[in-house]
Amino acid sequence: MTSAPLLGLAGWRLPGDHFDAVELAGRTGADGLQLDLGGPGRGPRLDAPGTVDRLLEACARHGVRPLAVTGNTLNDIGLHAPPDGQDARRVRHVLIRVLDTAHALGAPLAFVPSFRRSAVTDRAELARTATVLAWATAEARARGLLLANENDLDPPRARRLVEQVAADGFRLLLDTYNPRVAGVDAVALIEAVHPWLAPHVHLKDGTDGVVARDLLGDGDGPVREALAALTAHGFEPEALVLENDYRDSDLHRLTLDLERARTHLRS
Repeated sequence: MTSAPLLGLAGWRLPGDHFDAVELAGRTGADGLQLDLGGPGRGPRLDAPGTVDRLLEACARHGVRPLAVTGNTLNDIGLHAPPDGQDARRVRHVLIRVLDTAHALGAPLAFVPSFRRSAVTDRAELARTATVLAWATAEARARGLLLANENDLDPPRARRLVEQVAADGFRLLLDTYNPRVAGVDAVALIEAVHPWLAPHVHLKDGTDGVVARDLLGDGDGPVREALAALTAHGFEPEALVLENDYRDSDLHRLTLDLERARTHLRS
């Protein structure tokens, strides 16, 4: 019998800094935490001198596992920036920092977002994104990590991205609400790409494409349908990570969402 998935939180959706996120995860009974690299407009740097060591100590003290590291600042730069330009060099520098930090924390996964300036809107951007991700996947594997990409592509383009990256250590990170925002059928997406899904799944919900204060399962997102589709295809996630927005410090909502996620795991 396989073990139940871990239940995690997304640190960038919690109030306070990285250390507050660790304490909150431990206090609410979450198993682990995904963390953002931080930077200008994104909070304290995760790789600032001494931060990783302090975080490892805090995680051990609160019984929280580092699950993954991401670099949300890439959405401000553009993952598919034209090659040989300054932005393309910045992208690779950020990616190396994400990978080095994930490795230092002992997290098994690093993932790359493709939204805002990194959103894929045409074939040329998809091809440039695939080139960067193929390079980053090789760098990740050298550090013993999986690399995933979180995006809002429809099933044919998501498959095309996987085919163009063409690397065993590359995965797609599923978010249960991102397809809804992009007008994509989440169940059809799972049908098309389940062999290449990352071992972590983001759970969030909203109304009319906006993530605000809806409890998990109360919005118009296909949370239950997506989880049922994963089960139907034999996909067993290693972690379910809540990504609703709790930065307003409404911990009552967080507690209720955690309980709803636990109820799903028990069932």
